[in-house]
Amino acid sequence: MSEKFPMTAEGLARLEEELKHLKTTARPEVIRLIAEAREHGDLSENAEYHAARERQSFIEGRVGELEDKVARAEVIDISSLSGDTVTFGATVTLVDEDTDEKLTYQLVGELEADVKAGRLAITAPLSRALIGKEVGDSVEVNTPKGEKAYEILKVNFV
Repeated sequence: MSEKFPMTAEGLARLEEELKHLKTTARPEVIRLIAEAREHGDLSENAEYHAARERQSFIEGRVGELEDKVARAEVIDISSLSGDTVTFGATVTLVDEDTDEKLTYQLVGELEADVKAGRLAITAPLSRALIGKEVGDSVEVNTPKGEKAYEILKVNFV
């Protein structure tokens, strides 16, 4: 049996949107570029043709990858979740106990993680330390910069 990928509804929507863009915009565009490049004659020394073929290969690979991930997505409905305990889909506000810097992350599936956008993979060390903890709890996490301690200020499910 194929492995399922836990994911939020928003994460699945982002994957589906990228897939739609590749199929309806990027794929036809690269086909047009290949046709144009073919018109220039000798393909063996045609850089535009080779670049377009390479782009086509990337697009087709990504389409296949996204179709697989969308088919195996297991959407977790976070709107039905509540409480003060950190679980998948929770948005957690933390404070760094050393610097007093506040951080907010939503715990999401690996396929939708984007730390800069505040989406932390459920498999990340910080996520694993937070799971099952509650508001007021402290967690310690080994990071590349050494041991960090965080206090959980808020847990919500938006």
